[in-house]
Amino acid sequence: MSGSFSHLINRIAEEPPFRILSQKFVKYFIGSLRQKARWEAVERPNYLSGLLKAADQAMSQNIKEIVAIEFGVAAGGGLVSLDKYAGQIEQEVGIKVRLFGFDSGSGLPLLLPDFRDHPDQWRACDYPMAEEKLRKRLSERTDLILGNVKETVPKFLAKNTIPIGFVSFDLDLYSSTVDAMKILSENPHKNLNRVILYFDDTDFFFNHKFAGELLAISEFNDANENIKIDRWRGIHRDQVFKDRLWLNRMYIAHHLDAISNVQLQRSPSLKASASLN
Repeated sequence: MSGSFSHLINRIAEEPPFRILSQKFVKYFIGSLRQKARWEAVERPNYLSGLLKAADQAMSQNIKEIVAIEFGVAAGGGLVSLDKYAGQIEQEVGIKVRLFGFDSGSGLPLLLPDFRDHPDQWRACDYPMAEEKLRKRLSERTDLILGNVKETVPKFLAKNTIPIGFVSFDLDLYSSTVDAMKILSENPHKNLNRVILYFDDTDFFFNHKFAGELLAISEFNDANENIKIDRWRGIHRDQVFKDRLWLNRMYIAHHLDAISNVQLQRSPSLKASASLN
């Protein structure tokens, strides 16, 4: 099949009248993880896309193993999916992935006595975990870390020696998110130069930049000179379904000092690349 004809077929498959059927075909008949991520042919494309990009970043830094973290495990469906994708990425990409799920185990903690934790949306003890039931669904690569993140994150950082590559934040509360984000600012030299992030609560009707995760991101950037969190620019470009809401929830923590020290060991490029990392 010629390249031009193949390109035409792909373009037709991605058109709105046909792309739903094409997505089903990719889901059941195409083995490539990258194609499944591009077509959202998995239950949680945000996790697969984020973990794949983290694995690519690790390869570019000659790192063989990374850590992926989910803050806010609750019933555990997300962590189970992340566990599955990690195993597939190890086989297809060759990067080993260790997973950690942080959760109180007993639902949301006490909220702050003001608007920042969105008390009109959540209350203490929302989303408790069925711990034993969940543990049976997880592989050996995944650990649960239970307790208040204000206490568990520093303990984890003191022991962890593997670069962090992907983090999902779904703690709902501003206060808990602030504590969890120390995973990015404490010992940042241990992380990838660019850590892929997912923030679950940033684009609902009640969200605004003065509370919740958006406030936590803003304050993090103000407090950290060398690590800046920004939207994942260009993520829509390679997706078939470019209007999906989860695409707007993907971010990157850029380690500016580490990036400043990078020197490319290659010959000068003669033409612009269409797929820069």
